Amino acid sequence: MKTAVNRLRGVERDIVQLPLAGDTAPYYEPQGNEVAIFEAAYKKRLPVMLKGPTGCGKTRFLEHMAFQLKRPLVTVSCHEDLTSSDLVGRFLLEGAETVWQDGPLTRAVKAGAICYLDEIVEARTDSTVVIHSLTDHRRKLTIEKKGMEIEAHEDFMLVISYNPGYQTVLKDLKPSTKQRFIAINFDFPPEDIERKILVNEVAGIAPELAHQLVAAGRKARLLKDHGLEEATSTRALVYAANMINAGLDPVAACQVAMINPITDDIELAEALLEIVQAHFAA
Repeated sequence: MKTAVNRLRGVERDIVQLPLAGDTAPYYEPQGNEVAIFEAAYKKRLPVMLKGPTGCGKTRFLEHMAFQLKRPLVTVSCHEDLTSSDLVGRFLLEGAETVWQDGPLTRAVKAGAICYLDEIVEARTDSTVVIHSLTDHRRKLTIEKKGMEIEAHEDFMLVISYNPGYQTVLKDLKPSTKQRFIAINFDFPPEDIERKILVNEVAGIAPELAHQLVAAGRKARLLKDHGLEEATSTRALVYAANMINAGLDPVAACQVAMINPITDDIELAEALLEIVQAHFAA
């Protein structure tokens, strides 16, 4: 994402502009009152946590809301090597000068963007501490390396996503962090909405095919508590539909999109394949 930061001989001017979302609203099918909850949270500039399994639509929901609210969206994909400097910024050498380069969180704070920390549980604990002062009445970002605080733009909003299925003794959000957020629970869409999603996401897919894919996917999710670490996601169903649309046999498409990515266990893979074959029997 491009930013406009003016500098004169290493002196930073706090003028940051971030592009808005595109001209077309990202497609999203509401499942409940999540839109109203998010709008209320944004009205009061409260930080929001999106909770739910991988591939259930959390990111698409936020893209949709950023478009509706006409705010730029800055996304950070969190990982175990993410440092506070990756979020806030660092000093860099440019020729003979040392200049400060804002990180994505700092740019969002200055520009009044929505900053999205995706799968925050993957980040190091010491790197997530920097968001605490942004999630209470202070709404300030501390930049220790510069010895300064930045007051958040009035339109700034912090959003994180969190998959409760990933939590372990060693990797989970602290209760003190969780309680700083308004939490919206997500799950895989109801059957009728999931069919709508497939028809919308994959141009030309037949309604009957969408019905078969969704039925197979929902049946496969029942194995989540019987060996599978992750359930078949809505995203996986969309991928399978795209592969079928590209000319691949339905069973083969489901195998490469819905089975191979989520298990290496031969018996589980065979059980999933039997479910698929039952729904696409000639």
